[in-house]
Amino acid sequence: MATLGFILSPISIVNIVFAALVVFAGRRNPGVTWAWLFVMLMLPYLGIVLYMLLGFDGRRHAIFAAKRLRDAEVMSAYYSRDTAGHDLLNEQMDVLKRLGAAEAHGVLNSGDMVYMNMVSGRAAYSEGNEIRLFSDGGSKFDSMLADVAAARHSVFVQYYIVRNDALTRRVVEALADRAREGVRVCVLLDGMGCFFTPASVFAPLERSGGFVATFMPPGLGGLNYRNHRKITVIDGRVGYVGGLNIGEEYLGKARRFGFWRDAHLRLRGDAVHHLTARFVMDWNFAGKHAPIPVCADLFPANNVQPGGSALQILCSGPDTEWPSIHYAYLKMINGARNQILIQSPYFVPDDSVFEALRLAALSGIDVRIMIPGNPDHPFVYWAALSYLGDLLDAGVRAYRYERGFLHSKAVVVDEAVASIGTANLDVRSFRLNFEVNAIIYDRKVAQSIAAQFHADVPDCTEFTKQWYAARPRTTRLREAVSRLISPIL
Repeated sequence: MATLGFILSPISIVNIVFAALVVFAGRRNPGVTWAWLFVMLMLPYLGIVLYMLLGFDGRRHAIFAAKRLRDAEVMSAYYSRDTAGHDLLNEQMDVLKRLGAAEAHGVLNSGDMVYMNMVSGRAAYSEGNEIRLFSDGGSKFDSMLADVAAARHSVFVQYYIVRNDALTRRVVEALADRAREGVRVCVLLDGMGCFFTPASVFAPLERSGGFVATFMPPGLGGLNYRNHRKITVIDGRVGYVGGLNIGEEYLGKARRFGFWRDAHLRLRGDAVHHLTARFVMDWNFAGKHAPIPVCADLFPANNVQPGGSALQILCSGPDTEWPSIHYAYLKMINGARNQILIQSPYFVPDDSVFEALRLAALSGIDVRIMIPGNPDHPFVYWAALSYLGDLLDAGVRAYRYERGFLHSKAVVVDEAVASIGTANLDVRSFRLNFEVNAIIYDRKVAQSIAAQFHADVPDCTEFTKQWYAARPRTTRLREAVSRLISPIL
């Protein structure tokens, strides 16, 4: 009778109803479903609240259906013309034919990946780009602010996190100075990442004629569907993309983390045009100010650099048909022949990425993964330990970065193809966040990124089978729980 009374109690009835909602509402990955059921079982009431904030996606299609249509219009306009009057879509088809012919002669081994990124992510392929790689915030922001100071027509800025601190005030003043000179300055902030950043921080910019908008305030999409992109475009000619947000911690000045190791790119060339198109799509969706029309001024002619880099700007999010960055990671891993290097602050792979890495290691490929040793999210860290422990048995080598905080999101395959961007190796980046990565087809650049990985190794502690086998029981328990709920982390 006591058992029957518990089952019929209000708390149990509410849990059963919401458990049914989790199971039957919409098509879900079974791992995500079981993770939410576990949370609701272990945390009655609180589990329901967490699900409503983080798990319920019933509004997803309604929220993003209109955005998908507007984005398609922007991309069609972008592909159908450029400042030289060319049809970019036809040019892309010509590129594919040329890459296919080159690949047949062993010149390039990535033609099928280029094609996949075009189809799944509408990612334009461009050559002759100039790439500069930053591994720390100081040099990146010095460079970006110098480019902002030279702006003559437009500055588009999009970040997930913007702190209320000295670096932000420095950036805002630089933007305000350009706005006073008649430069069109638009700043797009994520509604959750900048939730605690007061609007007054941007008042000097708005008083100077600049514009500030928020992408999806928390009430619109709960805590999910965050715009995790970090993009800056100056005059349509210079672009920045990568892992660094705006704040003193990204300069290594936060006592909690110390030195901040990251990966960010400065681009010059036609690849910048795709960053511009992405910003326009996200800005127009925010809807606070008048939409930015797709016009020739946004895409000025860029000089192709002899010997410059080939790359694609690849975007994905809950509004896209395909998880294109997820697919790109899988394609890179599955296409590896010699070596895979991965840096990610949040390593919580789904089954497909986990199995691909394990198969690569079992095939004799040198697979190395680096995560932070000073994590900012303990559950994510314990889940990562669980996954890495299983991968050690397959021959993967894993490292814990100890110098400060590792925030770099970098993947390098065979020192030939590389990815730098905002997407972590986790389910949230694959399915829930709006992300952007640069996929780079340049052996010299890929070798530089690989060299930085190897230079970080002395600042790491390597995980070994012996260490993992001897870890405390408390760590094992934390890993087990974190692994179980990892699909929703």
